[in-house]
Amino acid sequence: MGLNLAVMGPPGAGKGTQADRIAATHGLPKISTGDILRAAIKAQSPLGLAAKAMMEAGGLVDDRIVIGIVSERLQEPDAQAGFLLDGFPRTVEQARELDRIMAEHCEGPLLVVNVEVPDEELVRRLLSRRICEQCGTNVDPEDAGTACRRCGGVPVQRKDDVEDVVRERLAVYERQTRPLIEFYQARPTFRAVNGAQVPDLVTADLTAVVASAREQTT
Repeated sequence: MGLNLAVMGPPGAGKGTQADRIAATHGLPKISTGDILRAAIKAQSPLGLAAKAMMEAGGLVDDRIVIGIVSERLQEPDAQAGFLLDGFPRTVEQARELDRIMAEHCEGPLLVVNVEVPDEELVRRLLSRRICEQCGTNVDPEDAGTACRRCGGVPVQRKDDVEDVVRERLAVYERQTRPLIEFYQARPTFRAVNGAQVPDLVTADLTAVVASAREQTT
């Protein structure tokens, strides 16, 4: 049975870093709605232009758009043996639709891990975060003054990583995404890890809870 995993957590919790590591360890395709949307924005497609306005205002992209993107992606051949979702679901409606999609197209349960970090630590992280101007990947803080290791692009601050927008994003998360905890927490495949630790410790905790959850469902 394949591993189907969703990594949850607020903006700045380090979901992307942890998702990359776990996906590589388990040989899973990482499905990031953020990456898909940023590619659409760069291409200036109608979807990208609509998403850009929402993201720069600190809001979430319309459920209908995101659900359609994920549904198509989960039906591709490389996701049939398992997958890792980064940034989806973000609302209860998306979670309900994900249950429906998985019942129709996927095998095995969904393991859900929430990466928990206090708000003030999230604000500090997001204000200091830099991404590559070319490829959009996060840049290690130690490399913020140098070229991107992946493509040689220039590290820049994201337009939505300014304090008023950051705090609005956290408020949106609290209103719309926090209810997911209540939706998932009664399931035996839900876990939480302390994301305020250094990344290697978060990875170790995440690896342990994934292994534990898989044992309970096999």
